[in-house]
Amino acid sequence: MTKAKDQIIAKIEEQKKNPNLRLKLKERTEYFTNLLFYTLFDSDTEVKKNIDILEQTFLELVDLACWETEKPCSSIWQSYLEKLPEVLQKLNKDADSFIKSDPAANSIEEVYLAYPGFYAIAIYRLSHELLKFGLPLIPRLMTEYSHRLTGTDINPGAEIGESFFIDHATGIVIGETAIIKNNVKIYQGVTLGGLYVDRKLRNVKRHPTVEDNVTIYANATILGGTTIIGANSTVGGNAWITSSVPENSIISNTSEIKIKKVV
Repeated sequence: MTKAKDQIIAKIEEQKKNPNLRLKLKERTEYFTNLLFYTLFDSDTEVKKNIDILEQTFLELVDLACWETEKPCSSIWQSYLEKLPEVLQKLNKDADSFIKSDPAANSIEEVYLAYPGFYAIAIYRLSHELLKFGLPLIPRLMTEYSHRLTGTDINPGAEIGESFFIDHATGIVIGETAIIKNNVKIYQGVTLGGLYVDRKLRNVKRHPTVEDNVTIYANATILGGTTIIGANSTVGGNAWITSSVPENSIISNTSEIKIKKVV
C-alpha cells in the first residue's frame, strides 16, 4: 500500500510543472483587494494604518508574482499609491451616476454597500491603474475576484471613462481592448466582445468602442475592434451589432411579439 501511494505521489509531482503557480497569490490578492476597498470607502477604517498594511501586503504579492530575480516590481507601490486619490475621485463620480440613473437607489451609502455594479467598477479601476505598471497577473486576479462576487467580467485592460453606470451587473462582459468613454450606461447581460477568438489577435484591438452618453440595454451584444457606437446613441435590448453605428442613433431589435387571449 505504501509503495502504491509513493508511486501516485511521484506521478503527481512529475506533472506539477509550473514552479510559479502559487495559489497563495490568489488568496493574498483577494485580501489586498478587500483592504483597498475598505481604505477608500469605509468611514471606520483609518487610512494611514491601512496604507501601511497595504504596502506590506503588496510587497508580499511582489514576492509571489514578480518572478524576475531583481524584483523590479517592488518599485511600483509608491507610484500606485499616488494614483489612489485620482481613482477615488473617479469612483465618487461613478457613484453619483448611480444615484442620478437609478430610481431604486435610496442613498449614496446604498450604492457603495449594496450595488454589485459599483463594486465591479471600483475593482476594475483599482486593477486598471496597477496594470499600467506592467504587473498583469495581480490586476487580472483582482477583476476575477470581483467577477466571482458580482457576475460582471471587466478585463483590467479595458479603457473606461468617467461617470460609468452598470445596472444589475449580472452577466456583463467587457473585453480587454474595449474603450468606453464618459457618461455611459450599461444594463445586465451586455457583451462588449470580439468577433472571434484567435491567439494571433493578442496585440490587436478586438473589442468595440462606445462613445460618450451611450445607453446599452439588457442582453445587447456588440462585437469587433472596429465597431464604434456613436455618441448619444441608445442600443435596445437583445440587439446584435457587428458594425459601427453613427452618433444620435437608436438601435432596436424588431422581433415580432404576438399575444393571444386564451379563453
